[in-house]
Amino acid sequence: NVLIEGGAPSEPQGSVQTPEELAFHAPDYLCMTIIGILLFPPLGLPALPFLQTKDANKNSDWEEAYINSGRTGWLDVFAILIGLGIIYYYALFV
Repeated sequence: NVLIEGGAPSEPQGSVQTPEELAFHAPDYLCMTIIGILLFPPLGLPALPFLQTKDANKNSDWEEAYINSGRTGWLDVFAILIGLGIIYYYALFV
């Protein structure tokens, strides 16, 4: 960071983001995370980095937001599918 006259750091010239990058917001899958935690906690709990996605979206760190969003989405989907599979198994065979 480079200091300007007022003493506040300014952003380096190489890290200027385009308006499209600043407008990008990765989905955080809050509802799917809650359902995943309720249906199958062992996979639902690791999906909690959706909070990191919210912070990255707020700070316009779109690369980190996209990575966290993808990981959260997949963990949520697998947790929901496994939880529903367990429920169906017990409903049909037990």
